[in-house]
Amino acid sequence: MSLNKYSRTITQDPTLPASQAMLYGIGLSEHDLTKAQVGIVSTGFDGNTCNMHLNALATEVKQAVWDQELVGLIFHTIGVSDGISNGTSGMRYSLVSRDVIADSIETVCGAQYYDGLIAVVGCDKNMPGALMAMGRLNRPAIMVYGGTIAGGHYKGRELNIVSAFEALGEKLQNKLSDEDYKGIIKNSCPGAGACGGMYTANTMASAIEALGMALPYSSSNPALSNEKSAECTEAGKAIRVLLEKDLKPREIMTFKAFENAITVVMALGGSTNAVLHLIAMAKSVGVKVTQDDFQRISNKTPLLADLKPSGKYLMEALHKIGGVPAVMKYLLKQGFLHGDCITVTGKTIAENVASAKDLDFSKQDIITPVEKPLKATGHIQILYGNLAEKGAVAKITGKEGERFTGPARVFDGEFTLVDGLKEGRIKHGDVIVIRYVGPKGAPGMPEMLKPTSLIIGAGFGKTVALITDGRFSGGSHGFVIGHVTPEAFDGGLLALVQDNDPVEIDVTKNQINLLVSEEEIKKRRAAYQPKPLPVSNGVLYKYSKLVKTAADGCVTDED
Repeated sequence: MSLNKYSRTITQDPTLPASQAMLYGIGLSEHDLTKAQVGIVSTGFDGNTCNMHLNALATEVKQAVWDQELVGLIFHTIGVSDGISNGTSGMRYSLVSRDVIADSIETVCGAQYYDGLIAVVGCDKNMPGALMAMGRLNRPAIMVYGGTIAGGHYKGRELNIVSAFEALGEKLQNKLSDEDYKGIIKNSCPGAGACGGMYTANTMASAIEALGMALPYSSSNPALSNEKSAECTEAGKAIRVLLEKDLKPREIMTFKAFENAITVVMALGGSTNAVLHLIAMAKSVGVKVTQDDFQRISNKTPLLADLKPSGKYLMEALHKIGGVPAVMKYLLKQGFLHGDCITVTGKTIAENVASAKDLDFSKQDIITPVEKPLKATGHIQILYGNLAEKGAVAKITGKEGERFTGPARVFDGEFTLVDGLKEGRIKHGDVIVIRYVGPKGAPGMPEMLKPTSLIIGAGFGKTVALITDGRFSGGSHGFVIGHVTPEAFDGGLLALVQDNDPVEIDVTKNQINLLVSEEEIKKRRAAYQPKPLPVSNGVLYKYSKLVKTAADGCVTDED
């Protein structure tokens, strides 16, 4: 059996004695130096539930790699907790972390010349960051998702991370006692694992499994489960197969594979962040995926999963009925997936899901049949118009309506909205505008989970719309439109909107427009004074100078 020779080129080259000396120094034997080396990168850190258990999983993966007569070597990269940073200025670093993760994994594997890579990842940006690095390196690679958290409970109320944000909105409106507010906060996250609904972490895990870059069931195996531990063992076996076959990410991450990933995101009601991340991941392997591909697939893919934030269930419920493979098996039978796409198992999608459970629609209502979907077409909609000449991304599940016209209520940043809510500035029927929170202007394109959660908690969830050049958490729901491009900082029309301007959103026509005359817009543009960049050094400054638009995936490695 032949294996790749990236690392062994170094370890066996007699002109590189320092490399050999260091590897002997870490405890490798002469026989070990003949083996392929697998880098095992963990985004584990103590500071959040999504990642607190990942270093232990990485240790299990390492043992599994060694059991396959390979050398497994752990290294680490960063993580940022969206749950902790959301609603603070620290949230500006969240999307930035995706590219830092990609850069750091590429750097370590490029310098150390590992033959293969296994990434053990948890929170939202860990996954696309790891996949971007895999695409750039193009060496045999697998992603192991850390798994989802169990649901919380308090006084008969089922909880998750979004419950904590929405509780604040209830408290601000005097609808919740201090005792119950604290009770919800304390019980929303009962242990290790990523946020439990079809938020960004579970969305990206599901998409990457559908893409073929993670083992079957990876996205739905709970964080603290025997299944997740078994997955770590299987990852060691799978990387051996990939090395023997010399099967690399660019052979797996094809355009058809990305279509599969987008289709699964649509069927499951996944996060709008998938648009940014899948575009960026595709670029890492030289595949062109655009916002319009999401609209095309959305137009023909029904929403089938009744999962939070807009639905009833958490990921653990989906796990109990067969997980993502059961959903993919059904979608494949219905003609929505490309079954011939190769995966990290060395087998095709069709082969992987052949043994998955069949969905029994008489015994569960988590996944609906295509004949009775929650929505006939996808929830992710790409809007254009004078407010978004290069596009915006809406998340419309069908419960919010499809048209909204109302007066603008403008806020420069999310923190002024919190003050506006306290002061009673927001009224039923308003179109809330949060601007200067785009990739360049924030910098970092923070998520607007706190504003959307406060709005819902305050009772405005069904009576206002929200548009922004920022992003939304997968936990956000309501009539919300993000990724408005060009962003306000770049001189987009969003920067010229004033209080009480009429704004029209029509999802049936995929339009978002400011209903102000061209003459008035020209007058405002002539008087407009650009805002200065709010940072002058550091990683946010570098990011602002390098980052492309949301429509381009917010990548930082393009001209």
